[in-house]
Amino acid sequence: MPSGTPPAKTGSIAPPPPTLSAKTAPLLSRQPARRDMRRGPTAADAIHRDLRAEIVSLKRKPGEPIAEKQIAEAYGVSRTPVREAVLRLADEGLIEIFPQSGTFVARIPLGALPEAGVIRKVLERATVRFAAERASRSQIAALHACLEHQREVDAVGDADGFHQADEAFHAQITEMAGYPGFWGIIQQAKVQLDRCRRLTLPVPGRMRTVIAEHEAIVEAIAGHDPDRAEQSLVRHLDNLQITVDDVRNAAPLYFSGSLTDETTALNGAS
Repeated sequence: MPSGTPPAKTGSIAPPPPTLSAKTAPLLSRQPARRDMRRGPTAADAIHRDLRAEIVSLKRKPGEPIAEKQIAEAYGVSRTPVREAVLRLADEGLIEIFPQSGTFVARIPLGALPEAGVIRKVLERATVRFAAERASRSQIAALHACLEHQREVDAVGDADGFHQADEAFHAQITEMAGYPGFWGIIQQAKVQLDRCRRLTLPVPGRMRTVIAEHEAIVEAIAGHDPDRAEQSLVRHLDNLQITVDDVRNAAPLYFSGSLTDETTALNGAS
């Protein structure tokens, strides 16, 4: 966990603002709906879940201050469960705590992205092979239902809904493989990749392309063809590359660190 003052500026990437500015003040004034919540671990779990989702979806931007008192008031709890949730998010690399300056949403660490993509690809290549070997008729039907849901959210242009449907699709494959715990590992590994993905502007037709790639994966699984399933998955992940230039151009102040190879592509970002 970071300590002391925020790190010095690295390259063209600025550190999180230690004090409020005209830009960040409105963010602090945002008041979540107040909700009744029991004290203790249940409250901390709920706050952790909600804050994590807001950070990954970029509803809370990198560098944005975290006001623990305001969050506690919104949930109707003391600051203890809020602090617990914040510490857990700091351990996940999603929040930075600077004792002399404050608590902020962490910037996205460029150096961690390539490894995250590799971890995801290795694990999903294994699970899709197992899924193709073991899939039952009802499980294949569930995958087809997931594809149909993706088509529905694409039809109404619901990017957030499509992201959730995409997550459910890949999670189902790990369950079919018989290793549902893999998905938790994959989610943790790709959390910074997911934040990068939210920075890129929606590309017209992109969701339809992803659906077509998912359809190829389902077809291979339904045919109980592990080799073709793996090839379809790899093609899907490779087609979802995000280059360093793409994400930096989207919002350069949201990132920290650097990559040794500036041309490195970030795979597995969907």
